Amino acid sequence: MKQTASKTLYAKTFINGKWIDGEGDLVTLTSPVDGNVLGSYQNSSLEQVELAIKSAKEAQKKWAEVPLLDKLDLLQKAHEIGMKYGEEMARAITLEMGKTITEAREEVYELGISNIEHTIGEVQRFRGWTLPSTFERTNNKRIYVTHAPIGVISAITPWNFPISLAAEIIPYALAVGNTIVFKPSETTPFSGEWFVRLFDEAGFPPGVINLVHGKGDVGNKLVTHQDVRGVCFTGSAAVGEKIAQAAGLRRTLLELGGNGPQIVMEDANLEEAVEAAVNGCFYNAGQVCTAAERILVHESVHDEFVQLLIERTKKIRLGNPLEDDTQMGPLSSQNIVNKMNEHIEDAVSKGAHVVYGGGHDGLYYKPTILINCNQSMLLGKDETFGPIAPIIKFRTRDEAVEIANDTQYGLTSSVFTSNLEDAWYMADHLEHGTVHINESTNYWDFLAPFGGMKNSGNGRNLGQWVFQHLTEIKQITFDPSKTKKR
Repeated sequence: MKQTASKTLYAKTFINGKWIDGEGDLVTLTSPVDGNVLGSYQNSSLEQVELAIKSAKEAQKKWAEVPLLDKLDLLQKAHEIGMKYGEEMARAITLEMGKTITEAREEVYELGISNIEHTIGEVQRFRGWTLPSTFERTNNKRIYVTHAPIGVISAITPWNFPISLAAEIIPYALAVGNTIVFKPSETTPFSGEWFVRLFDEAGFPPGVINLVHGKGDVGNKLVTHQDVRGVCFTGSAAVGEKIAQAAGLRRTLLELGGNGPQIVMEDANLEEAVEAAVNGCFYNAGQVCTAAERILVHESVHDEFVQLLIERTKKIRLGNPLEDDTQMGPLSSQNIVNKMNEHIEDAVSKGAHVVYGGGHDGLYYKPTILINCNQSMLLGKDETFGPIAPIIKFRTRDEAVEIANDTQYGLTSSVFTSNLEDAWYMADHLEHGTVHINESTNYWDFLAPFGGMKNSGNGRNLGQWVFQHLTEIKQITFDPSKTKKR
């Protein structure tokens, strides 16, 4: 197996334009690729977090006054620098959390750095309004509606997409005049540092973007500090609920968990549905909030679908994620292995059968397929977040909808059918922020709103939609008829 790193890595804190050592506990990280020591970092102290927020607040007023095109020039430089360092960023992702190098490159180039470029285009199309006066019968008065930056925004992101999920918030927030204090996951600090270095090297003013490291105490400070006016968080529903309660009247954008169903109707293109299931269940080893956590299959095509899925899953190459031909790497941590084991054992105890996979070698978990699953099982309502394809048989369209909605989550769902009526019915009745027809649950588009219903969060990322959560709406009324006559 390839060596994880040519040298031991070390991540720093970035405050007011300076890279400094953290003042908190020393954390040593091992790579899920082979268990070798990858590097270390020191958590930021609460005093350093306080300083980062202060720096962001002081920088924000000047940053808001910077002309838009000048902001975009800096973002363009950050994009160019990201393209230059893309391979190193991808390798960092693989070493930290085990994603295959192919998937890591996709994250960096297609999902991460490209978001900077999308920001440049989207912010130039972000519009206000001019409204007539309807309270008074006059043509003199005009109401101008525009957007103002919120101020200091904290961005707290997870480990499974350490570059792209930061890129869905940070460049968009900066483009409309906010400043950022960024806390990446404590298990992917090196990827987080790489992303911030793009903006530092591009020449963003000191204080506009800051980087801190830490766990719950640091995160709590970023949520509750009086000078933080917006909180953007991607992570579990349990933590998201605590953030929502602690944030009070601050603006929040929360992208939380999922238990996404893929529904396969009796008239589905089974070959396409199988490919979508493989992508939905096993992409990034299932460690995706939009994963197909449950596969609902009509009883008339159940056996054929299962056999096709087994045959296709056998072709997945599980192994060293640093090798280009590997299709699935290790899980990120032992905690996820434990949860996989727990969910499978619970399902089997309640009547499910493992028809493929089910075992693991350390963090390397075989892609696993189970049949005879139902909603009484942990995997029916909880987020497994691993390479598992639980098959649930259904008889009618309404039963499929009932099963699909029987979860606290409502992020992404998928339906495979050749019937237009069924497609529209599912689209109307599935309680999910996104409903894909004949597409994998692991699909999203930069122009489309991304977010969930129920406990999957609030607000929407991407495109024009995210700006609604990163700005304040301001009304300005003009009445030129009341100016002093000369």
